[in-house]
Amino acid sequence: MNILGIDIAKKKFDVYLIVGSQSYQSSFNNSPDGYSQLQQWLAQHGVRDLHACLEATGIYYEAVAEYLYQQGYTVSVVNPWQIKAYADSKLRRHKTDRLDARLIADFCQKERPRAWQPLAPEERTLQALVRHLDSLVETRQQQLNRLESSRDPLVTTSLERVIAQLTLEIEQIQHQIQDHLDHHADLKRKQQLLASITGIGSQTATYLLAEMPDLADYPSAKHAAADAGLTPAERSSGSSVRGQPRLSKIGNPRVRKLLYFPALAAIRYNPIIKAQRNRLLAQGKPKMVAVGAAMRKLLHLAYGVLKHNKPFDPAYAN
Repeated sequence: MNILGIDIAKKKFDVYLIVGSQSYQSSFNNSPDGYSQLQQWLAQHGVRDLHACLEATGIYYEAVAEYLYQQGYTVSVVNPWQIKAYADSKLRRHKTDRLDARLIADFCQKERPRAWQPLAPEERTLQALVRHLDSLVETRQQQLNRLESSRDPLVTTSLERVIAQLTLEIEQIQHQIQDHLDHHADLKRKQQLLASITGIGSQTATYLLAEMPDLADYPSAKHAAADAGLTPAERSSGSSVRGQPRLSKIGNPRVRKLLYFPALAAIRYNPIIKAQRNRLLAQGKPKMVAVGAAMRKLLHLAYGVLKHNKPFDPAYAN
């Protein structure tokens, strides 16, 4: 299998191609013309089968990853922290775009990361709507904070108009999200399955579905939790370093932010998570460790209901 490492940026991307014992480097514009030139360049080197690998950097990777997927190539989109850790293991002292592309190709050849698939159109739309809604809510809160401290009547009036318009936009996007779910039975069913979990409401279910639409496709719930940065990271060395375990936070920060308050609710009302918290506290674990464990358990339960296509059953563990 030929290997292609891609270091992606907003306007261009560098590539490092491994074909047998030969290697080649180049760079292209991050645009449709650049993707066509990349395909021609691959053809010039006789490439038919290919495993391409690139980092999940913002939204810049999506177009080229989807283009390569449509050409029939295997594509892997990996957490940037994986590449950083791999670079550290190589004691790399220099960092350039070309060196990064080579490093990613080397990582791909040795680690063979799992294949990536683009979102279905309805999943892409849901994710875009949810993230836009999140941005609007955040912007409105910023303006509300400014309104509280405003002393000038003209500024106050302007802020009130802005807040009113943002509120209207938020309501419209919320309606569009609901309409979108109502018109896509599979998404609606998944949202209802997630909302069946005690501690996860319909809004959290929608957000989680938008952020991790492929949740049920992970090899295991542990793999999903690792991608969300919800796995515990031990800090101990020899006899002197004995730090408290904490969440690794190497993963999607949106998912961690999303699950925090539902975890607090689940600790009170979800019998499975409540029992888990009591066990941890009885073992002398700090309260925040129990909260992190509750967030992770919620994601495990979400994986379970989607994987088995069955609503949450609090008596299942018994």
